[in-house]
Amino acid sequence: MADEWFQLSRADQAEALEVAAARSGRPAHLLEKDIWVVLVLSALYGSPLGKTLTFKGGTSLSKAYQLIDRFSEDIDLTCDIRKLVPDLLRDGNPIPATGSQGKKVTAAVRARLPIWIESNVAPVLRSVLEAIDQDATLAIAGGENEKLLVSYPALKTGTGYAAAHIQLEFGARATGEPHQTRPIACDIATEIKDVEFPVAKPQVMIAERTFWEKATAMHVYCLQGRLRGERYYRHWYDLAAIANSPYFASAIADRKLAHQVAEHKSAFFTAKDAQGEKIDYYRTVTGAIRLIPEGEAFSALERDFKAMLADGLLARNQPDFTTVMEKCEEIEMRINDQ
Repeated sequence: MADEWFQLSRADQAEALEVAAARSGRPAHLLEKDIWVVLVLSALYGSPLGKTLTFKGGTSLSKAYQLIDRFSEDIDLTCDIRKLVPDLLRDGNPIPATGSQGKKVTAAVRARLPIWIESNVAPVLRSVLEAIDQDATLAIAGGENEKLLVSYPALKTGTGYAAAHIQLEFGARATGEPHQTRPIACDIATEIKDVEFPVAKPQVMIAERTFWEKATAMHVYCLQGRLRGERYYRHWYDLAAIANSPYFASAIADRKLAHQVAEHKSAFFTAKDAQGEKIDYYRTVTGAIRLIPEGEAFSALERDFKAMLADGLLARNQPDFTTVMEKCEEIEMRINDQ
């Protein structure tokens, strides 16, 4: 019978990570972090919470769809808005009828989500962390207490770009649909056969919706002429990767889905361009999208690309920065030509 990963000694774990790194070309510290990512997903989706949460974003593209060949470290989750604020929805419709109603829903989500995380999610994770007895810790984080940080005692380290913690970021202004259940395994499992690693079967947002979510977000960055914070190159990388997959044709063809994303963002994520004009998401998905930033925003993306490359997050079969930008330019033209 295979030994479970968290029952191994730290020396045996360290040796296994080095062996797997040599075999796979993946840095040891990222193989280690991936195990913790899957453990967290296993804990959440092995509990009743799994029916309420939708796993989305870049990590879902990597782990559930194998669409991106980069290490994605954060876990983005949507708590179904119909579960958190049912009293504020008209006939269960997740889209508010008016702007004022949208503000009420947003305010309620901001007030209730941290309480829901602390009372529902945190106990599940604390129980699992206590069971494996690895000196991992759990902490509430984020400006609105909408995040959980699972910090673990790392055996391996890189440049520091990928820290020794798993960040779970929760939102609750959508249903998470369309979604589907997909199996997830640890990257190291294909290299080390005699050890049992965590597995999970999360409810995952479909790749086509993730495409439109990322494309519209990138459009906002481009029109604002600045990147809010760091670590944004991954969105351009992910969009280019989706464009090289079979999901691209179905995403581009699904104008109803594009309209749904525009409707949702118009209700909950209004934004202004660099001139202070409100961004029209409906126009964005019907012929006016921009995916290539200019000036300092473009330079910031290239710097982020180099930082990810240095820490091994883009270790295998990595297209260079120019290739990804050219692919995103092609995507922009395809969307606008529809």
